Amino acid sequence: MIDIPQELAASQQMYNGEAGRAFIAGLPDLTADFLDRWQLTVDGRPMHGVSALVLPVIRADGTAAVLKLQLLDEESEGEPVALRIWNGDAAVRLLDHDPATGTMLLERLDETRMLSHLGDTREAVLIIARLLAHLTSVPAPHGMRRLGDIARAMLDQTPWALQRIPDPEARRLVADCASAVREVVNEPGDRLLHWDLHDENVLASARAPWLAIDPKPLSGDPGFELWPALDNRFAADEIVWRFDAMTDVLGLDRARARAWTLGRLLQNTLWDIEDERPLEERQLEIARRLRNHPG
Repeated sequence: MIDIPQELAASQQMYNGEAGRAFIAGLPDLTADFLDRWQLTVDGRPMHGVSALVLPVIRADGTAAVLKLQLLDEESEGEPVALRIWNGDAAVRLLDHDPATGTMLLERLDETRMLSHLGDTREAVLIIARLLAHLTSVPAPHGMRRLGDIARAMLDQTPWALQRIPDPEARRLVADCASAVREVVNEPGDRLLHWDLHDENVLASARAPWLAIDPKPLSGDPGFELWPALDNRFAADEIVWRFDAMTDVLGLDRARARAWTLGRLLQNTLWDIEDERPLEERQLEIARRLRNHPG
């Protein structure tokens, strides 16, 4: 029997409701099925994020791997597609995949050595930028979720959202973010994006110093990739430095990158309002500093 972490069960219920409860209820049988199907032996305690159960396993040939079981949805269905395209370049390598359930067998990285453990936050940002330079160097495949569609949907929701922001300064800031997105929405890009590359989604490996995990892939402009490294381990006085450093490493046009980065605040704002959560001051501060950044 596999012990299902209670935190995973709670997050599935919170975010996915009845579908999440059904996924958790079926996890023991699903896990047993894939352990047998792919001839795997459990090799440690279960791990989990917000949405997936991850089991360290040993394959029949003796190599170490991890079994990732997750609810199949719009975000998770693109993960194996992106990992196959990257084929281990700057990202974890996909070993096997079941399209019907979204279950994946992945190479095992060193989960005890996250990039978040690196004390030098500037070096961590540069590492993320270098990984992104590899990941976004390839075009997204046909059928991938498109940033242009997401951006247009956000702009359609903006008037509704602005009416629900009581603070005038925050409302003006979010409106400015929407204006920035309008300037670039018709040129959304076509690169393969990770979308969620922060320093807890970067692990050490024996074959490479650092590798990305857990993509939520999109087709779009690499400028949309920068937000997590600005928000994670937040430091107000480092925002502009981080932004400039990442755009330098990635070779991005700063005006376009700023517009797409401000689009991430718009996206987060819409989610917060939909879920009746207050807007986060640190995220507003990122947008303030970038809005006024002349670079």
